[in-house]
Amino acid sequence: MVNNGFLNGQFLLAMPGMTDERFARSVIYVCAHSEQGTMGFVINQLQSLEFPDLLVRLGIITQAQSILLPEKARSLMVRRGGPVETGRGFVLHSDDFMVGASIPITDDICMTATMDILHAISDGIGPDKTLMALGYAGWDAGQIEREIANNDWLICEPTDDLLFDGDILGKYDRVMVQMGVDPGRFVPQAGHA
Repeated sequence: MVNNGFLNGQFLLAMPGMTDERFARSVIYVCAHSEQGTMGFVINQLQSLEFPDLLVRLGIITQAQSILLPEKARSLMVRRGGPVETGRGFVLHSDDFMVGASIPITDDICMTATMDILHAISDGIGPDKTLMALGYAGWDAGQIEREIANNDWLICEPTDDLLFDGDILGKYDRVMVQMGVDPGRFVPQAGHA
């Protein structure tokens, strides 16, 4: 059993009144939450770079080899994981594939940030469920707790479908619906008595 902060393995949903444009309507999967800070990935914003192009840029395959990639690798979407270290790649994945550098996030979700997993995906032997992100979202110690207290974020239990499916643009609304929330009924400020 993975034992970490209470936000580990949870979704953060930006409230409709989010003023930081980088996070407006974002769904973030939290990978690490502790007294030192919080790290996660925006999972509903796409990069303009496609996965085969990324593999070519990294020298894993040639442009000619990109058409020979397994369908799963050719169709893998690269997400804009957040504004921190935007050139660094991370793969969230099911625990059916692990290398020495894989880090368990929950009992069945892992994160790997090494080239090993990119080679495995391009060879068709990678994990069953995969999400690729460039960059991440990070918060200093206590920062995310203050933002949650200020009603900037909702916390939601993720499902594998919502985490890994390809409906990127509809993900925010679908997570809200899963929570039983109508985004049209939200007001940007919380009331105080």
